[in-house]
Amino acid sequence: MRRRTLLATAGTGIAALAGCGTSLSEEEYDIEMTANQFQPAELTVATGETVVWGNPSSRGHSVTGYEASFPDEADYFASGGFDSEQPARDGYPESGNIQSGETFSHTFEVAGEYRYFCIPHERAGMNGRVIVE
Repeated sequence: MRRRTLLATAGTGIAALAGCGTSLSEEEYDIEMTANQFQPAELTVATGETVVWGNPSSRGHSVTGYEASFPDEADYFASGGFDSEQPARDGYPESGNIQSGETFSHTFEVAGEYRYFCIPHERAGMNGRVIVE
């Protein structure tokens, strides 16, 4: 399981940095939201797998899909539960703001490529991609 290996590796690094910042308990996420980036920026998963984004940083973030990049049959996803990209953009930060210590998850049911971004840090290049096989 790639997730468990990543978590074990990340846990070792986090332990070395104890006291340097807030981290989610047990590091139960696949993608970390840092100051201005998603780590890893690209993740490949199997159809039907759930991806969890975690925010251990001190800044608020969003996970907002670039709707035009999704496969035709795929459900849209954005933190805040929006059905499409424009309402997600319009609704932030009142809805969709993932605070420090919080997570967001989405289950990918359709194979393809999904590009996403963080609304407040989009111009700084905070974006990522999930590839579903």
